[in-house]
Amino acid sequence: MSGAAGPGANLSALRSHNAALVLRLLRDAGEDGVSRLELAGRTGLTPQAVSKITARLRAEGLAAEAGQRASTGGKPPTALRLVPGARHAIGLHLDRDELTAVLVDLAGTPVAARTAPFDFGAAADEAMAAATAEVRALLADAGAGGTESGVAAGGGNDGAAGGGTGGPAGGVTGGPAGGGTGGP
Repeated sequence: MSGAAGPGANLSALRSHNAALVLRLLRDAGEDGVSRLELAGRTGLTPQAVSKITARLRAEGLAAEAGQRASTGGKPPTALRLVPGARHAIGLHLDRDELTAVLVDLAGTPVAARTAPFDFGAAADEAMAAATAEVRALLADAGAGGTESGVAAGGGNDGAAGGGTGGPAGGVTGGPAGGGTGGP
């Protein structure tokens, strides 16, 4: 056997992966929800594993009952659905002239947004401070907490060079994520 082996997964990583898989299916099912048995069939997980995962998700407020499904005999299955407002995420878009911060719920639905001027030539610490200020203002405006954040910096595509051309934040690398700037 030759070649490099891929990275292994510990129990915590596997648990997170499976929970994310179930959350994705709950999100895709919408308000009608999906039963545990359907989740097991779609994920390839055992019904017992799905029950444990959904119990954790319900305890964390991420999933809730969506009603009973028709029974083909025996106890009718309970459908579960995602609770979109249970958590939020923030996306930042840094453009040449402006910074846009968007707050979305777990279903990906925008809840609030802010746009502010952005100095393309700013130093990395100034850009990070501007982004942090907008995120804090967005959270305050929306009255939201318990967020995860992600940054997307658009750039051009240089087909001849075979890759992206960077973008407005091309020089911003390795900055603290919530560290040195007192991040949100």
